[in-house]
Amino acid sequence: MSKVVGAAEFKAKCLNLIDQMRNDGESIVITKRGKPVAVLSPARAAGGRTSIIGVMKGSVLRYDDPLSPAVETEDWDALR
Repeated sequence: MSKVVGAAEFKAKCLNLIDQMRNDGESIVITKRGKPVAVLSPARAAGGRTSIIGVMKGSVLRYDDPLSPAVETEDWDALR
């Protein structure tokens, strides 16, 4: 859910609206003449992920033998 605020109101109450957004985590849609022109969203927490390490954790469905070849040797075109 997002709050909808006119541009003039946003200009007048900008700092208060940003503080409210920080507290409730709700985005703000800024409109001009009733039409949306911008969306202000809360920033991700500083503890958010910035590294790709660990992103795939828990995604492996099957783990038999990591050292065995993916296909049989007879199926390799390079050996023919």
